[in-house]
Amino acid sequence: MRFVTPKSMMRDATSTRREAVAALGPSGPTLTRREALAALGLAAALPWVGGCESEQGGAVLMTIAEDDALRLLDELAEHLLVLMPESATSLGIDTGARSALRSRLGDRSPAGQTRIADTLRTDLARVEALDVSGLPYATRTSFEVVRSAYATALAGYALPYGDVAVGGWRNSPYVVIQNLGAYLDVPRFLDSDHRIAGAEDAEAYLARLEAFPEVLDGELARMQAAHAAGLVPPAFLIDRALDQLRLTAERARGGGPLVTSLERRTGTIPGTWGQRALTIVQRDVAAALERQIAEFEAQRSQSTDEAGMWARPDGDAYYAWALRAATSTSLTPDEVHKMGLSELEGLHAQMDEILKSVGYAQGTVGERMQALAEDPRYQFADGDAGRAEIMAFIENRLAWIRAQLPRAFGTLVSPNMEVRRLPPEEEPGAPGAYGGAGSIDGTIPGRFWINLRDTSLHSRYSLADLTFHESIPGHIWQGEFTRGTPLIRQMLAFNAYSEGWALYAEQLADELGAYDQDPVGRLGYLQSISFRSCRLVVDTGLHAKRWTRDEAVRYFVEVNGSNPLEVASEVDRYCSWPGQACGYEVGHREINRHRERARSALGPRFDLKAFNDAVVRGGNVPLDVLAKNIDEYLS
Repeated sequence: MRFVTPKSMMRDATSTRREAVAALGPSGPTLTRREALAALGLAAALPWVGGCESEQGGAVLMTIAEDDALRLLDELAEHLLVLMPESATSLGIDTGARSALRSRLGDRSPAGQTRIADTLRTDLARVEALDVSGLPYATRTSFEVVRSAYATALAGYALPYGDVAVGGWRNSPYVVIQNLGAYLDVPRFLDSDHRIAGAEDAEAYLARLEAFPEVLDGELARMQAAHAAGLVPPAFLIDRALDQLRLTAERARGGGPLVTSLERRTGTIPGTWGQRALTIVQRDVAAALERQIAEFEAQRSQSTDEAGMWARPDGDAYYAWALRAATSTSLTPDEVHKMGLSELEGLHAQMDEILKSVGYAQGTVGERMQALAEDPRYQFADGDAGRAEIMAFIENRLAWIRAQLPRAFGTLVSPNMEVRRLPPEEEPGAPGAYGGAGSIDGTIPGRFWINLRDTSLHSRYSLADLTFHESIPGHIWQGEFTRGTPLIRQMLAFNAYSEGWALYAEQLADELGAYDQDPVGRLGYLQSISFRSCRLVVDTGLHAKRWTRDEAVRYFVEVNGSNPLEVASEVDRYCSWPGQACGYEVGHREINRHRERARSALGPRFDLKAFNDAVVRGGNVPLDVLAKNIDEYLS
């Protein structure tokens, strides 16, 4: 989330923000104790800081006790929750002293973005003023995680436009687009995460509904400012966003899911809930959606089909930051591009052998995988019958993997999760699936969201692998290991770790025997990893090497044999989330590099379960911190 100044103001505003984060390096700003105290009044703000000082890197730092350090981490989390109240609800902690957050939505206006950046800057300086070297390893790690997430976000806020995910993965140059914006986020959030157990919860729902138009207009102000500064999304993204916005507005004019969700859950709660919601949605929400539609229609007349950031103002600088944020490395676009090409060569050699063994001997790997995709033996039925088959298939694979987990982990959790279809209005712009952990208190389960707009998005040889990636032992499983860490750690995530772990989870399923009797299923797994390697090539191709959208789609289809229907949405996603797709295989490679390092260091004492525990129990971290976690495991 980020404010874009009009063109006439951009130079001054941007330079001011760049100056504010000019000291940011890989580990944040360099501040002396005197500067930190003068700028932030830390003597008054941190009464718990001990009187001892130490020198580190030329700066005089203040020591801190363990209990006080944990309190500071909690304080930082509370600051974020105030700015992002939806997180409190999604985590299941919008109760007690935080109950007021249950009635609020985050401020997506220009002023709201400034408040976020200011808070991050202040809190990062507080952290940088401390000497944490004497704290236990886990607590030191938490501070390193905060420093990395905040420094990365502040570098994003220093750019002249864009939506910055603080401790998240959804960084985008566009405030609203086909897969980003309140028009998608708020209805899904209110339906799936905002719990309604009584009249107070229903009133909180209505309060959020009343705030929704203001949130949409806050985004609109930033869309208009970006437009004035010369930032216009590709025409094909605007077209998809307009289709979805128009559908959302049409439903709002009749009430739609925003009303029926409340009615469905307040059937036994006395009150005119549905009618009150209908008035807000028809009168205010629909009008705010129409204003966003009008802005996109104006932008559409000026848009082109140039897909990459190279064609946008300051696009090379934006992509360099987005790639760093997505991978938590300093890899350049050229290095990432070459990494993808190298990975593909090895993976396709493995796929070639299997394809020959199942009767597909002629043509490139991509051509043979396309032929495999046409084989009716591996297709689901059309329509609702096929959707039911897909759901049953997923449940079968979940039951199998749950039984295998004691062979791969010494520490086991029992994820509370469910498999759900994506809302139909979101499906056209969404990937094939995604997943994540639920709330801290367990009242909101982890969810594996599956896109079922067309059953041909999924095949019988690829769906098992997708299930392992998104749920167990992938995203939902990994998310369970954050419980018990400081709250701030449960709010911050790193794309390369999250997605690298999910690919490693696919690998573990293969190693545990998922495809021992199913060579075509193993092809699906290898194609999945190959697909992520293609992403390295395609994402950098689009944004740094001036590929067109059609070139990117064709590369996936021809080189990897990917489903054209699936990869069209994938390529659009890379255009709206530059760099994000590169985190997957970069993170996966790094986990495997550490596994080989541990195997070499420990020799016969190496234990796979212990290594896996070290990676997943260390929590969601940037890749440099992951390296330190493995060092600690080996020590």
